[in-house]
Amino acid sequence: MKLPIIAYGDPILKRKGIEIEKDYPDLQELIAHMFETMYAAHGVGLAAPQIGRSIRLFVIDASPFDDDEPALKDFKKVFINAEMIDEHGEKWLFNEGCLSIPEIREDVSRYPAISIRYFDENWVEHEADFTGLAARIIQHEYDHIEGKLFTEKLSPLRKAMIKSKLEAISRGQVDVDYKMKFPALKKKKR
Repeated sequence: MKLPIIAYGDPILKRKGIEIEKDYPDLQELIAHMFETMYAAHGVGLAAPQIGRSIRLFVIDASPFDDDEPALKDFKKVFINAEMIDEHGEKWLFNEGCLSIPEIREDVSRYPAISIRYFDENWVEHEADFTGLAARIIQHEYDHIEGKLFTEKLSPLRKAMIKSKLEAISRGQVDVDYKMKFPALKKKKR
């Protein structure tokens, strides 16, 4: 089932996600719905806060980048209760977007290498190192479960330049081909 993606401006996107247990209700179904939602929106990552769940869960599929990095050919993963252990190397810029912030793309500086601890969908614990685009996608989604958006990594000048676009997104004044929930529209319905 394709779930609506929460748009910029909703407070859930600013909340730190809580850890979940093995018996979290319908977890496998939720993971399947998250992948379906992500693919329908042409994304490479989706975090639970983006679908209205303030939990520490995100999914990624970096295979669209396998032309740039062949190792990403079948790079599809689930991260539960992830904990960043280390981020290192010389930061590099890459143009990022976000399904919760459609039509806005900005150059974001991130570390090229990370170490992270997480559980997969079968509750197998991993401690792994990732580099390049995989590390970048993981960092972006990890930020979501920490209540952070990529726009917070921009300079004050860039933030000021896109402020009206961000406000328009929260009001639903954006053209997307996937289901979204807009915070400003939610307030009007009350």
